Amino acid sequence: MKKTIAEFRNLVRTVPPLLVTLLVLSIVGMNLLANKSIHTGVDWLALDCGILFSWLCFLSMDVLTHCYGPRAASMMSVLALLLNLLMAAVFFAAGNIPGEWGESYVEGSEAVINAALDNTFRGTWFILLGSSIAFVASAIFNNFLNYGIGKLLKRKQGFGSFALRAYVSTFLAQFADNLIFALLVSRIFFGWSMLQCFTCALTGAVMELLFEILFSPLGYRVAKRIMAARGEQA
Repeated sequence: MKKTIAEFRNLVRTVPPLLVTLLVLSIVGMNLLANKSIHTGVDWLALDCGILFSWLCFLSMDVLTHCYGPRAASMMSVLALLLNLLMAAVFFAAGNIPGEWGESYVEGSEAVINAALDNTFRGTWFILLGSSIAFVASAIFNNFLNYGIGKLLKRKQGFGSFALRAYVSTFLAQFADNLIFALLVSRIFFGWSMLQCFTCALTGAVMELLFEILFSPLGYRVAKRIMAARGEQA
């Protein structure tokens, strides 16, 4: 245990603060924005605004895994989740503090709008629990899968290696994340069918993969700088 704690402390001192900040921010942001659905115009395509942040979360973990290994990336993922739970507690407290939100001042609807905003920030216990379980499972899966793919590649450096590892691990881990959440929350509490759960998980993973492909060059540049600072090749 002492060795693990010492390893964690050294990791926190070593990982660039901006990278940790982006990881934490992405988890807080995607859980908060998941409250708003996206009207896609297609019945079978179910998405929410959390997708605007979820790609950043997995890209950050891919960079961490590439530079520090899957164990370190998983440690930082758990830390980010704990900080997200802390923020959820703050949001819950804010939602229970008597007062009015600025956007609630609509004549005749103040109480309804104010209650809706309070409920949005307070969240729902089963959604928070489901998202936390899904994230931890998918994060560990993503990090070790990313690392495992890298071990199998003959050429381990360069953007091609980074991209292949990131694309495969992100797609499969995002699918796992979406599916676990759908099975734990959407199916049990909202009555989704198994087909809806799998369709939502698959379409969400495809969309998140597209974001990963778009921003992976930026992620590789960050990883390259971190590795260069350590005297290693990315």
